[in-house]
Amino acid sequence: MKKKTLTKRKKKQNAERKSEVVISVSKFYRDIRYLIDEARRSVALAVNAGMTMLYWQIGKRINDEVLKGKRANYGEEIVSTLSRQLIDEYGSGFSSKNLRHMMRFAYVFPDEQIVSTLWRQLSWSHFKEIIYIKNKLKCDFYAEMCRVEQWSVRTLRKKIDSMLFERTAISRKPKKLAEKELVDLRVDNKVSPDLVFRDPYVLDFLNLKDTYSEFDLETAILRELESFILELGVGFTFVTRQKRMTIDNEDFHLDLLFYHRKLKRLVAVELKLGKFKAAYKGQMELYLRWLKKHEMEENENDPLGLILCAEGSHEQVELLELHKSSIKIAEYLTELPPKTLLEKKLHTAIQKTRTFMKQREK
Repeated sequence: MKKKTLTKRKKKQNAERKSEVVISVSKFYRDIRYLIDEARRSVALAVNAGMTMLYWQIGKRINDEVLKGKRANYGEEIVSTLSRQLIDEYGSGFSSKNLRHMMRFAYVFPDEQIVSTLWRQLSWSHFKEIIYIKNKLKCDFYAEMCRVEQWSVRTLRKKIDSMLFERTAISRKPKKLAEKELVDLRVDNKVSPDLVFRDPYVLDFLNLKDTYSEFDLETAILRELESFILELGVGFTFVTRQKRMTIDNEDFHLDLLFYHRKLKRLVAVELKLGKFKAAYKGQMELYLRWLKKHEMEENENDPLGLILCAEGSHEQVELLELHKSSIKIAEYLTELPPKTLLEKKLHTAIQKTRTFMKQREK
């Protein structure tokens, strides 16, 4: 009997030892995998950085030493000859087309220091998407936002196609003020609300039918929260829905509450189906003051409010002087319209805002 008990105990101990070995090897394997993956990422980043700077230097040399003061035809001949020689020795990565990308790269970003800041997050594929944007301010905006928010190339394309620049408040500011905000972003990583908030927001991913309620809209947003936060922009963290606030023994409910890490603020979001109404301002002010009193942590900035409406009301917003407040008004689109219509809508909105700002300065 004793022998059987000892045998059982021994088998149990052996099984436990084997289990410990399996767990130990499994953990060891995960650790080694992590080291290999990190090393690969580091090598890939180093290669990307080296190639990006190489392409910039090649582009700069051609621009400065070959094309400067020369005829376009002459430059084309030189580029074609150089390309053939480089392809023979280094492969198709130095085709005439790619050399022209490099020349454009150095032309759009003449400052080596700015390039050396950007290549840490932007690949050569990112740069090729950005360098053909004709508007310099718009080009710098996408480069810096891509760096700060670490967009993939696919996300960058989507942001450009959905006209993100034109939908941010910075596009409606005087050029000098907009340039200053981008410099602050580049030098100090300082993100302003005008870089964060958009108008309109494109919520086509919600797949809402023609008729829907505010509850349907809120539920759809929560169902597609990842896509909604991507549209809001990197930095937003979801806190809660239907945030209850008891004021004078009466319960109020805020639709959605977010926190923005870089702004260090709570962001209250109210969803409205129709056109913006002046009464929404008072409601949001009440919510923001309650949040400031009861929810704001030490070292945080005052909460901001975002009222999303199906349709804006430019004159009411102007008369309420919401540009001086911590409340942002924006439209949302449940379907992405044809690009020409969206361009027209945004161009009109930008012109109206700039006219209003000029009048305000007088």
